Amino acid sequence: MSINQRGHLLTEQRYAGSTDLDQHSLAEILQIINQADQQVPLVVAEAIPAITTAAELIFNQLVQRHHLFYLGAGTSGRLGVLDAAECPPTFSADPQQVQGVLAGGERALVQAVEGAEDDRDQAVRDLQKRGFQTGDVLCGIAAGSTTPYVLAGLEYAHDLGSPTIFITCNPEGAQLITVDQVIVLPVGPEILTGSTRMKAGTATKLVLNMLSTSVMVKLGKVYGNLMVDLRATNSKLWERGTRFVQYLTGLESEAARKLLTTAQGQVKTAVVMHHRGVDFATAQQLLQQAEGHLRRVIGNVAIN
Repeated sequence: MSINQRGHLLTEQRYAGSTDLDQHSLAEILQIINQADQQVPLVVAEAIPAITTAAELIFNQLVQRHHLFYLGAGTSGRLGVLDAAECPPTFSADPQQVQGVLAGGERALVQAVEGAEDDRDQAVRDLQKRGFQTGDVLCGIAAGSTTPYVLAGLEYAHDLGSPTIFITCNPEGAQLITVDQVIVLPVGPEILTGSTRMKAGTATKLVLNMLSTSVMVKLGKVYGNLMVDLRATNSKLWERGTRFVQYLTGLESEAARKLLTTAQGQVKTAVVMHHRGVDFATAQQLLQQAEGHLRRVIGNVAIN
């Protein structure tokens, strides 16, 4: 599909509620934007069956020590990088486990890199440079569905026999490429015609949140709704980690902080040390045997 053939795409249409946008007051413009944004979570809800299949696909590969790669250009790519970057501090995930690959590289995070999204060959080179291998999952993100960089990367991964996912906001996107799972988010025309950083970007962010969070929960990174794989590396995380230890042990703040310190800032290790009455090394061994699942080691305990 050439540039001149994209005008019929849903994301390129004009939004009926903003045709006179420049004539409104600031407050009115904000109301128009907010009203349009309210459609987004409803669209995402309709896509939950497809999102579920994608999450299962990702989980099945990550549990086998494979990796998840997000691939995109512009806003779509930046959102992938953002989600990947949050996995290590949130879940103590290995930085290689979830990676974001952006057309144009790191420079494209802060400024547009002209032509980067059109370079099909660079997509393959970027994936190879980042260590993408058979068995890794590639999640391509292209709101408008036609980004050559993303489509080329998905074709490369598919040819390797790797699982592939395509997130797009254009229903026609499902027909453009063969992948294992398409997630279509038809949020409709944007308030600013063609500006997919808006509703399309919001929908994409919601889906990436859902994918990474649900998979990490099932990988044992969470107990109840607590991020127990958190590692205290700054004052905020020490305070949060101490509270989590309190919740799961019933200890007072000072004792919980002392225990967390003994556990080298590792919440799960601290909790196992308390409930199983073991030292740091033994607690880590028990967690390793349980593949990191805290509940398998301590069972069901009340969260205070």
